[in-house]
Order: sequence, then structure tokens, then C-alpha cells
Amino acid sequence: MEFQLQQLAENKLAFVYEQEGERLAEITWQQKGQVMVMDHTYVSDKLRGQGVAKKLLDYAAAYARGNGYKMEAVCSYVVAAFEKSNAYDDVKR
Repeated sequence: MEFQLQQLAENKLAFVYEQEGERLAEITWQQKGQVMVMDHTYVSDKLRGQGVAKKLLDYAAAYARGNGYKMEAVCSYVVAAFEKSNAYDDVKR
């Protein structure tokens, strides 16, 4: 599964997964300086139960690490993931 970085608007970015022109998964954020404000995670019913949301978050966290960014959890999925795991402690704001 390959995620594509897309700029949705000024300072609004996302990693998305599309298949045959249909968006099946995405994680979006507002870029505020050095902080990625994680505001939305979506996974289609077609992909539920396959760990896709975690893969998206892991991909976004790797992007944050690679760019020296921190991540602020606003989206309920990201909030829960940050609380459940210390794997993101280095990028949490």
C-alpha cells in the first residue's frame, strides 16, 4: 500500500491512498510552522480492520521525524493512538 503526499490547500496536507480514482484512506493535517496539527483520519469501509489508519499515522510520523516536525493530536484517532503507544513520544507536541 503506497500513500501519496498531497497539498489540499495552503498549509493543509494529507497522505492519501487511492485506488482506481477512489480515495480509500487519508490522514490530514494543518502545517503550522514546525507543527503538524493532525486533524482528520479516514479509512473506507472497504479497508477497515486492516490496520490502515495506523499505517497512515506511522507514515505521517516518519514524515515528521524526517523533517524535524512535531505532531499535535486533534483527530480522535491520533489522540487515542498517542495515548495507547509511546512509539510517537519523540514527535508528540
